[in-house]
Amino acid sequence: MSNILDLLNSDLGKTLINGTSQQLGQDKNKTASALNAALPLILGAMKNNAKTEQGANGLLSALGNEKHSGGILDNLGSILGGGGIDDDVLQDGAGILGHVFGGKEQNVAGAVSKSSGIDMGSAMQILKVAAPVIMGVLGKQARQQNVSNQNGIGDLLGGLLGGQGQQQQSMVERLLDADGDGSIIDDVAGMILGSGGGQKKSGLGGLLEGLFGKR
Repeated sequence: MSNILDLLNSDLGKTLINGTSQQLGQDKNKTASALNAALPLILGAMKNNAKTEQGANGLLSALGNEKHSGGILDNLGSILGGGGIDDDVLQDGAGILGHVFGGKEQNVAGAVSKSSGIDMGSAMQILKVAAPVIMGVLGKQARQQNVSNQNGIGDLLGGLLGGQGQQQQSMVERLLDADGDGSIIDDVAGMILGSGGGQKKSGLGGLLEGLFGKR
């Protein structure tokens, strides 16, 4: 998932990793690994939902909300730099996760936990932080590109996932179909661990590097 690793090497990604690890009291490397798993799973679930007209319209409506205009990207340092992660961000994140994962967030958190070595509670908090960040990226890009229909949002999500779209959707579908089946979660965690590689810089990471620069 070189695109996600590119994201985590950008200035925004470094702020996200450092702030989240500090607030949760977690190792930075494990936090980076958890985010590396969480970001494409959330995007993959959004892309899966946007395959239907109803799902696409629901996502477009949410992106039209001013809180998803991209402002979170400019304020990430203050959101993650205080005495705790902003409650509004966590509540927004929980709502986004509930919508895109349909109540199967625990399965997703389990896969993130197993693939990163981070505890389950922290994995869920990382998912809650990652979701509004992704919505900020999507909202900013949707405004810049005047995205207003199902095809447009599908193309935007596909572009952010780079060449990993089908794999992420496969992981998401397996997690959402699992009824608390630990073996499925283990399988998906293994897929996440095995999906690194030397692909060219693209997708979400490449986009964010362009938006925010890279050290």
